[in-house]
Amino acid sequence: MLDDAGLDLLFRTARSHNKWRNEPVSDDTLIALHDLLKWGPTSANCSPARFVFLRTPEARERLAPALSAGNLEKTMEAPVTVIVAYDPRFHDHLPRLFPHNPDARSWFTGNDALSAATAFRNGTLQGAYLMIAARSLGLDVGPMSGFDNDKVDAEFFAAEGWRSNFLCNLGYGDPEGLFPRSPRFDFADVCQLL
Repeated sequence: MLDDAGLDLLFRTARSHNKWRNEPVSDDTLIALHDLLKWGPTSANCSPARFVFLRTPEARERLAPALSAGNLEKTMEAPVTVIVAYDPRFHDHLPRLFPHNPDARSWFTGNDALSAATAFRNGTLQGAYLMIAARSLGLDVGPMSGFDNDKVDAEFFAAEGWRSNFLCNLGYGDPEGLFPRSPRFDFADVCQLL
């Protein structure tokens, strides 16, 4: 089990950041990040998430036309912005990723609704694993909606056919950009024991 310091790092005192210190995130750190998040579970090990790490001002400028006004400045200042996407054709990789069931690909071929729901759900899980892994490596995160998915997909994924899900800024947060922490529900508000 994690001690209190570990739980604080990942959850209790961790915050979503809007301002960033001018400190780069190395490629080795991004590789280590993926090497952690890839172990999070997905159904049938389908692993549909795809991650595009925008590390340069030029790459983030390509993203800028798709951003809402409230997300523009913090994204342009972030050391890294990750486009968390998913591959609707994830099932083509099941023979490699789920080898103990050679028929797994057939569960999804010809069933677009099941494929779309599975890709989105499990890709979202992998995006959450990305944030937890980033925090465990000492990075801060700033996940975001507030962008035009169609513009992002046309700009970055026309060849692959991937679909964007959400964005996440990564780096070393500047605490001056934090506002007071918002409240959370108590157990009794949102949980049932049956």
